[in-house]
Amino acid sequence: MNDSRRRLFYLVVLSIIWGSSYILIKKGLEGFTALQLWGVRVLMAGLILLGIGFGSLKTISRQQWKWVGLSGLLGSFIPMFLFAWAETEIDSGVVSILNSLVPLFTIFVGYGLFRIAFTINQILGVIVGLAGAALMIYLGSAVNPDQNYWYTSAVVVASFCYAVNANIIKSKLQDVSPMGIATGNFVFLIGPALLIVIISGALSEPVREGPHFMSSLAYIGLLCVFGTAIAKVMFNRLIQISTPVFSVSTTYLIPIVGVFWGILDGERFSLGQGGAALLILFGIYLINKTKRAPRQERP
Repeated sequence: MNDSRRRLFYLVVLSIIWGSSYILIKKGLEGFTALQLWGVRVLMAGLILLGIGFGSLKTISRQQWKWVGLSGLLGSFIPMFLFAWAETEIDSGVVSILNSLVPLFTIFVGYGLFRIAFTINQILGVIVGLAGAALMIYLGSAVNPDQNYWYTSAVVVASFCYAVNANIIKSKLQDVSPMGIATGNFVFLIGPALLIVIISGALSEPVREGPHFMSSLAYIGLLCVFGTAIAKVMFNRLIQISTPVFSVSTTYLIPIVGVFWGILDGERFSLGQGGAALLILFGIYLINKTKRAPRQERP
């Protein structure tokens, strides 16, 4: 399989996996608080990755470990909590749509921190996408007046973290194996995750005796195996064989999958919100559209 087909394959598979992650988080919250889910998810994913990828750590040089640690913090640790926290107040389908902001932030971060050139189309895409996100938040608060849409700010921050992470992997960890990056990320995260599990009482007797404990744990397990362990490795490889902006274009399909699962679970979604989602996706399209004359990199 050549790189072109491999990029497309990774893009589709990642979109399906991550589009399904939001409903798994929602189901995991039936038996755990956001803090407990965070700790259990990071700890479980870390143990899985260390178990299968420990040997890949040798691909990381001493100088690269600081970037691996930062990648783990921004690409996994912080977003995992923010998404779980956001879904305590807003629907999983809406969260999946707002995650489409990642490519917009990738442009800003790539140019501002890593001097990656951008085009006029990409700037227009950022404006259109942000307008769509603002409209989505406004309409969502009207359709679901019982939900606190201030929690959408958590999704925005998580999306920014993902954007920074994509640029770090492309610019600083290009020669590290995808498994090495994913496993190395969690070398830094397992300790804090264990502390969170203990402090939050995630495995305490009252939680274990809850009616949704086993089912929620199973959902988190699926989330860890597919949404974290497998997807992280695939995503790291996708970044290495493409560009940061292309790699985060999974957000073309993630909202479709996320909204599909949300509707099946009884979430309300209006036609106006659908229009706002299309506006966000159109912004992403503009960002990825090839332009003949890119702006020059900063000196």
